[in-house]
Amino acid sequence: MIVRSARFLDLETPVEFMTGWITPVNHFFVRNHMFEPGPIDAKTWKLSITGEVAQPLTFTLADLEKLSVHSVVNTMECAGNGRSLQNPKVPGIQWGKGAVGNARFSGASLKTLLEKAGVKDTAKHVQFRGLDQVPGKVPPFVRSIPIDKAMDADTLVATKMNGGPLPAHHGFPARAVTPGWVGAASCKWLTEITVLEKPAEGNFMNPGYRLPNTPVKPGETVKPEDTHALTALTVKSLIAAPSDGAKVKPGAHVVQGVVWAGEADITKVEISTDAGATWNDANLGKDQARYAWRLWSYNWKPAKSGDYTILARATDSQGRVQPEAPVWNPSGYLYNAYDQVKVNVQG
Repeated sequence: MIVRSARFLDLETPVEFMTGWITPVNHFFVRNHMFEPGPIDAKTWKLSITGEVAQPLTFTLADLEKLSVHSVVNTMECAGNGRSLQNPKVPGIQWGKGAVGNARFSGASLKTLLEKAGVKDTAKHVQFRGLDQVPGKVPPFVRSIPIDKAMDADTLVATKMNGGPLPAHHGFPARAVTPGWVGAASCKWLTEITVLEKPAEGNFMNPGYRLPNTPVKPGETVKPEDTHALTALTVKSLIAAPSDGAKVKPGAHVVQGVVWAGEADITKVEISTDAGATWNDANLGKDQARYAWRLWSYNWKPAKSGDYTILARATDSQGRVQPEAPVWNPSGYLYNAYDQVKVNVQG
């Protein structure tokens, strides 16, 4: 794993690992805004639901495990994935391409818990807060999602990841999983759920995790009132092999990678091996689920030795196509330009 921050642990997955449908836990990227909490005692941990509900409730881990289990395979991506590729540079963790992973999360539907508490008609947003250790004057990591997304059966209070208990880095004993949306909507070490009459307030709701309402010129500043909150992921593909800068022998090669589109479906992946002059369809893998990435592959036999630029672009069911150039924004969010690797075929 690539260490992007050691203070608040941020670990990136090398793209070369992205050749399987399910990302192993030890290869799944880690994103923290604060210090991780110390060891949490599963027997004393509790989750509260308060706010715009008829009956505030508290759940233990044992309570959650008695409820019906719902599983979702979800591609989770940090909103800042690819930030280091933006030009001009923007502040924040300088992720390369690997702040993304695909895992099977299991637990109770958030909808089930909210229905037990009795959501009032005044409910508009649902706020999550975890047990992150907040240093000094740093604002706490608090986020909320609209009530409609919170009441979707696929939005979870997850206690399992890839069939085992959530690891400490990924939110043990329970985390929110808001599938198809940016990773910031999936709070770890969950301890408080508050139903609100309006969106949550705080640094990580405004000005954090927001996009300009209209395109801005690179380097331009944007007023908070001219932005909107990040929600669903966009369409994006990555090339896992060959790796950038690879030197390969003549003959047949398989170009492969992953592709995802948040709440949308992937309709095609196209590959160019001549820097965009011509494009051909890649083959999509058989494994698929609503919010999950898909594997893709393309058989390539270079005609001669020399330098090649391989590009990948994806199209989804909403008609979105990866752009040739990134859409710049002051925080470097949702980078999704064509992916590319440069390869030298040695004769």
